[in-house]
Amino acid sequence: MAPFTLAHLSDPHLPPLPRPRLIELAGKRALGYVNWTRNRHKYQRREVLDVLVADIRAQAPDHIAVTGDFVNLALEAEFAPALAWLEGVGPPDCVTAIPGNHDAYVSATSHRFGETFLHYIAGDAPAEAAFPAVRRRGPAALISLSTAVPTLPLMATGTLGRDQLAALEQVLAQLASEDVFRVLLVHHPLRSNSRHKRLTDSADLLTLIRRHGVELILHGHDHVHSTMWFDGPNGNVPAIGVPSASALAHGRYPAAAYNLFAIEKDNAGWRCEQTVRSLDHGLQIREIKHTRLI
Repeated sequence: MAPFTLAHLSDPHLPPLPRPRLIELAGKRALGYVNWTRNRHKYQRREVLDVLVADIRAQAPDHIAVTGDFVNLALEAEFAPALAWLEGVGPPDCVTAIPGNHDAYVSATSHRFGETFLHYIAGDAPAEAAFPAVRRRGPAALISLSTAVPTLPLMATGTLGRDQLAALEQVLAQLASEDVFRVLLVHHPLRSNSRHKRLTDSADLLTLIRRHGVELILHGHDHVHSTMWFDGPNGNVPAIGVPSASALAHGRYPAAAYNLFAIEKDNAGWRCEQTVRSLDHGLQIREIKHTRLI
């Protein structure tokens, strides 16, 4: 039987940015708009995102996970185009979405992601709360978290909160007794050197992972290729980050890329191989890495 393939992309920051109304450019959004008009519009490109998505579709993965930052300033006018783009990636039963900090950029529209992308974030259980949400696809159990909370200007931190962590412990305890490949989806990385971009309660999440375990953690937020390892009850757990899905290479940030994970089980246990496919200088996507994680 062929391995189950899971594609992972993140941080599309869907371009172009709609023209905001003057009343919307207050506080944090004003700084974000200046950053977009001076810098980010140069390297967050729709043509890059379209090339990347076309390549993902050509690979025909069994499922696709998008780990947040669909929009830029969380303007009302950004959410409908972001949903239309995601519908072009795939239907809700084939694509799982979680929010990033830009999707809850300000309090006024922090609820819009959940409303707009409801069918892409909902778990399999009809009465299941939004997060954590569990979707079972093939041999995988996708466990979605939300770290998206409004923050002060110049801050891009994320927080899970006590309620979500308590619910997550119950989910992980139940899944630990089942024969499934557990994939944790979270926007913020579990370790960061940046105080203003960190996950504020990462220590609590890492405690749960040490206690109950998962097989794989996928995140975005940093816009770079990343592989970190964290303690689990039966060995180290890989945590994989990926560059922005719409980015041209700039400064220390690499060009757009996505991950493919081939997941299967044999007599020795779970096996997971990672393939990284990235944009090259000719706006083509090519394989740049293949490695066995588990």
